[in-house]
Amino acid sequence: MQGIPNKGAGKIVADIAEVIVSNKAYLSEIDGKIGDGDHGINMAKGFGRAAERLDPDGTLTEAMEILSDVLMSEIGGSMGPLYGMMFSDMAEALGDSETIDAESFTAMLQAGLDGIQGIGNAKVGDKTLMDALSPALDALKAANAGGKSFPEALDAMKAAAAVGRDSTIDMVAKLGRSARLGERSRGVLDAGATSCCMILTAFADSITARLD
Repeated sequence: MQGIPNKGAGKIVADIAEVIVSNKAYLSEIDGKIGDGDHGINMAKGFGRAAERLDPDGTLTEAMEILSDVLMSEIGGSMGPLYGMMFSDMAEALGDSETIDAESFTAMLQAGLDGIQGIGNAKVGDKTLMDALSPALDALKAANAGGKSFPEALDAMKAAAAVGRDSTIDMVAKLGRSARLGERSRGVLDAGATSCCMILTAFADSITARLD
């Protein structure tokens, strides 16, 4: 069975944080077209602070707990609590697992999606992070069911997340501040779907690098 040790995998969160921080301006630029324009700033602040506080030799579970705490207690806007809940539930699902493999990673991602759905009404088609997260999870499950290797399943997840992200360009926002724009929200990527795609891609790349 392909997998990586949970112990020492806390660095994966640092890898994700590096991607988010480096895309701070881009995420805020996208958000500024139909939202407050602070998505990149808030995300970079939260992920950056968490990366500074995590134990590089610790588990992914512990690192996600730290990230969740920072996002929920120190970051403003609506995305802090949403992502905070997602990572909290993902950490709980992974728990004391010694190995991160296709099964545990899929269960982890499912818990994150369930957590977001538990505190909000977002669904696919509403122009939110769910448009990247939900199809990515579906693709991961399908790859697992089809007997694909863990790296192949992660590649399928990445591809589906990107397609889901891009699909938000043609959507009209149904939730949040941008929903008030109606048809004027069409033609722009959703910032949440974009950051979610970055997170999932960084997860996949970091795990795959460790598998190799």
